[in-house]
Amino acid sequence: MNARNIKALFDLTGKKALITGGSRGLGLQIAHSLGEAGATVLLSARKQDELDQAVAELKAAGINASAIAADCGTVEGTTALATAALKQLGDVDILVNNAGASWGAPAEDHPIEAWDKVMNLNIRGIFVLSQAIGKASMIPRKTGSIISVASIAGLAGNPPFMKTIAYNTSKGAVVNFTRTLAAEWGQFGIRVNAIAPGFFPSKMTKGLMASMGGPDALAKTTPLLRIGDDEDLKGIALLFASDAGKHITGQILAVDGGVSVVTGG
Repeated sequence: MNARNIKALFDLTGKKALITGGSRGLGLQIAHSLGEAGATVLLSARKQDELDQAVAELKAAGINASAIAADCGTVEGTTALATAALKQLGDVDILVNNAGASWGAPAEDHPIEAWDKVMNLNIRGIFVLSQAIGKASMIPRKTGSIISVASIAGLAGNPPFMKTIAYNTSKGAVVNFTRTLAAEWGQFGIRVNAIAPGFFPSKMTKGLMASMGGPDALAKTTPLLRIGDDEDLKGIALLFASDAGKHITGQILAVDGGVSVVTGG
């Protein structure tokens, strides 16, 4: 058996990755991970100025990066992104579904419009983009890795002061979407996995963190006594994307400092 060494297994040289929600936060962190391992990365988000800043940051790190502005909250925007990405890259080897939104409101008063906004981006967009990229690029070549960013909020309920029922429901859907698609597309050599982050500093979590006493207070509630940082998703993203994880599919890994262990998620 001529087993490759560990560096070769994690090497993404020649691979092409599309990352939604890639202009900041967790998406940009994942872009760094895949790009540093040799992949060409194509970012997408709604705001072109934020994408330009992210691309400049990646290029400064020696990564081959570009961007396409798109709204994955609409079917039209998502299908247009798939078409443009395939035209630019030729094929997509790694699809990272990271774009997402949240909304805070008591369940009894949660606006239907807000529910639809969260669901359309957080799960329908993932389905539409995965379907388009899978059908056009991954299934014909019988290879590919799809990585979706779920959340520990999709693994269990929240404390009563966290009123994010649409977000939690959408992330629970991402979890079972991942398992179901992995079972169906394994025959095509396509691996489908999800990352379930805990608390990481981001634009989305800023208000919630403040309401819970800030990052230091949140850190005290985790077994590791810390919240996520700018490195904590890089390793698992690379494992799921590379041949180091070629026998892993349908899995959801919590990256949360142990929170889900003590909450039962």
